[in-house]
Amino acid sequence: MRGTAAHFVADDGERIRVWVSGVGPPMVLLHEWASSHVIWESLVGGLDGHFTVYRWDARGHGGHARSGAEPPSVGRMARDLAGLIEHFDMVRPVVVGHSMGALTLWEYLGRYGCGRLSGICVVDQSPCVVTGDQWTLGIYGDWPAERDATFVANLEADFVETVIGLISFGNNRRARERYETGSSSVQRLRNYLQGLDPQPLIAIWKSLAAADYRPVLPSIDVPALLIYGSESNYYGVETGEYVRRNIPRARLVIYEDADHSPHIARPQRFVADLLRFATEAGDAAATPR
Repeated sequence: MRGTAAHFVADDGERIRVWVSGVGPPMVLLHEWASSHVIWESLVGGLDGHFTVYRWDARGHGGHARSGAEPPSVGRMARDLAGLIEHFDMVRPVVVGHSMGALTLWEYLGRYGCGRLSGICVVDQSPCVVTGDQWTLGIYGDWPAERDATFVANLEADFVETVIGLISFGNNRRARERYETGSSSVQRLRNYLQGLDPQPLIAIWKSLAAADYRPVLPSIDVPALLIYGSESNYYGVETGEYVRRNIPRARLVIYEDADHSPHIARPQRFVADLLRFATEAGDAAATPR
């Protein structure tokens, strides 16, 4: 594992694990739902020669026993992010959020503003995952509250196969084909999911589905890099375009033929794009206005 294992204690007593590597200005990487810091491992080597990279296991993730007084939720994770920045005394970090990590970042910005950050990178996420009569840019373009309630009930009944179904039966044709052909990658995912405690993850999912960060977007006044996959399992390019239109200093990059994890599908391109953006954002933050 690249880097040094560290931790900080959140204000409710939860012990949050963090892996730290590299030298230079701070960069924080926030992983997706039901994942961990390990998902960034293949990318860190391209980043930590230029930045000090912090990767956490978000509350309720990473397999460690819960110790805090508060249940896991996106609001609680945003407070944890504030605690992470404070504990490590970070000066104007760039924060990167993929999927749930992006929602955590938006929750943080809604609560605390942009004053402590130099820039943000959002990877393939909608600001509101549940769809409605006036909103079609959530999951699959068709995820009303009733469908989400059924999904949560299915998570309670069979967490592993419900999560695999969410990934496999969305908008990405290849994901469906991998499931239907019994791909070894699906079995590896099944084995991984079987090792997780579903209850905190279900609690977090409920909080993510209840959130709506559309009102937060116009208030983001730091540079923002948006990276979306043209073949995302969950969102269309239109979702990225909506986010770009609503964040004043945003730049949208579409990774053609990439799924919901464009940073994993195109790691070298992602590292190059992120390094360029983070360096420019840091230079801008250091320049008096």
